Amino acid sequence: MSLFTFSESKHVVRTDLVGLYASVGWSAYASDPDALVRAVEQSSYVVTARDSTGALVGLARAISDDVTICYLQDILVNPGHQRNGLGRALVDNVIEHYVHVRQKVLLTDDEPGQRAFYESMGFIEGHDFSPTPLRAFVQIGS
Repeated sequence: MSLFTFSESKHVVRTDLVGLYASVGWSAYASDPDALVRAVEQSSYVVTARDSTGALVGLARAISDDVTICYLQDILVNPGHQRNGLGRALVDNVIEHYVHVRQKVLLTDDEPGQRAFYESMGFIEGHDFSPTPLRAFVQIGS
């Protein structure tokens, strides 16, 4: 991970944010830069990763009450930097920041790679939770 510089800051240049979100195909975020900037700035915790040129190549952000719940809202790694441990380092940073919080929760796409990645970090899919399964309910506005 010495190839990257990590920073805990909610203030990220708009064009950097839009570029990162667009690079992973998150057009719903990238198409509304004002909302994206507000969302990041109003997050409870944000950690970014920059490469040796200073380019923003990764970001993780969380929403939390800092006592009982931490919701990992976004975890992004520029496709050119994926599969080298950067995503894991970003998630580890958030988990370490909220180690004292009881629940860490996230939603993700239904792709086998996503499941394997999060399970390797100790997350359990709701219906696999033991002793009894959990349910997740989501309402997304249009």
